[in-house]
Amino acid sequence: MVKHIVMFKLTEKTSENMELAINSLRSLEGKIETLKSIEIGTDFLESDRSYDIVLTAHFENKEGLKIYGAHENHLPVVKIMRSLCSSSAVVDYEL
Repeated sequence: MVKHIVMFKLTEKTSENMELAINSLRSLEGKIETLKSIEIGTDFLESDRSYDIVLTAHFENKEGLKIYGAHENHLPVVKIMRSLCSSSAVVDYEL
């Protein structure tokens, strides 16, 4: 199994931007065959080091993650998240 974790820091942390970002990420669920499960969380600590949103996605293997990355349903979400965020951080690893 492969885990794909992405943390997002919004440029402007408004309720509208949070809602758009979360809904965009949730829209991936059930739309990409290699995406086995998805979890989305929001930060409650709000420290200077904190990111605002985290996405954890699970895939059966590295090939599944590769397919997800280039998938036609994933690319519009990437575009939206890039427009809303000042930075992101990612880690991908095998279990």
